[in-house]
Amino acid sequence: MGANSRLTIAAHALAWIGLYQRQGHEVATSEQIGSSANTNPVVIRRLLGELRRAGLVESRRGVVAGWSLTRGLESMTLLDVYEAVEDGPLFAMHRAAPDEGCVVGHGIQPAMQGVYAGIEETLRSELARVTLEDVLRDVLAVPR
Repeated sequence: MGANSRLTIAAHALAWIGLYQRQGHEVATSEQIGSSANTNPVVIRRLLGELRRAGLVESRRGVVAGWSLTRGLESMTLLDVYEAVEDGPLFAMHRAAPDEGCVVGHGIQPAMQGVYAGIEETLRSELARVTLEDVLRDVLAVPR
């Protein structure tokens, strides 16, 4: 199993757009963002589409085509981004029901569901504390 990078790439895209707009540009293209993230622009467009459905970005067509933020980075949290791009729970149970006749098979899911619920609650709480403004500030503070 590989780690999921969707939240990181989505946060990267939003921080990039926010900085680009602060530099006086109206919109950013998926090609520009993809270049910064070293990711195919198609991947960026898909993520930005999810962020658009969540109301975090908007897109323009035409001569000045591209993406812009719908609100300031200070009012977007990593939880907003997480909820926009991640579907389903962080952890899953067995694909097929375990053997109910086995003591472990019978009790594993209820035992793990409690643990997972606590982890998800902690994750959501931590993500809600961090704004995209915080992320951009920390990005800009990294020595080059």
